[in-house]
Amino acid sequence: MRDENIEARQAVEAIVMVAEEPVPPGLMAQLIEIPTEQVEAICSQLAEEYRVQGRGFELVRVAGGYRYRSHPDTESYVKRFVVSGQSTRLSSAALETLAIVAYKQPLSRAQVSAIRGVNAEGAMRTLQQRGLVYEVGRDPGPGNARLFATTPSFLERLGLDAIDELPPLVDFVPGSEVIEALETSLMADRAKSA
Repeated sequence: MRDENIEARQAVEAIVMVAEEPVPPGLMAQLIEIPTEQVEAICSQLAEEYRVQGRGFELVRVAGGYRYRSHPDTESYVKRFVVSGQSTRLSSAALETLAIVAYKQPLSRAQVSAIRGVNAEGAMRTLQQRGLVYEVGRDPGPGNARLFATTPSFLERLGLDAIDELPPLVDFVPGSEVIEALETSLMADRAKSA
């Protein structure tokens, strides 16, 4: 390896190490004064080296940039260290609300409530406090409702680079035969109770 490449590799490692959020390759390229393609190549090489060496961490691309994260095989140890008795889980209402925002963004609190069928104010407030959703603008319609979307932190926590990497909703919707069977069953139940 040439000295310039060693220096660039060290710079990439150092920048990603101190960053609080994923670092876009374009930003690293500007800082190190090398082409973005070279940064991408260095990140790929480093990620592969860490994998081959069996490190307890990995270099991954998430939320449009690169960051270090613990290796999935070390999850139980990291959980014990990080959680240590704290409950950081979201309620089912918050998870439902987060899923709606993720798949339908941007949308207003009223739209989330309409989809859920219940008031989503509390869940939206929780998601904002946890840094998973944020206000992205105002609806141009009557009332100029605030519009919300997911944050880069949301992508990072799910290990996604972009929102379009979410699994398609069709994977979670029952087939037409299941829906027809449910409708038939409900109609039969209504007829019995009438």
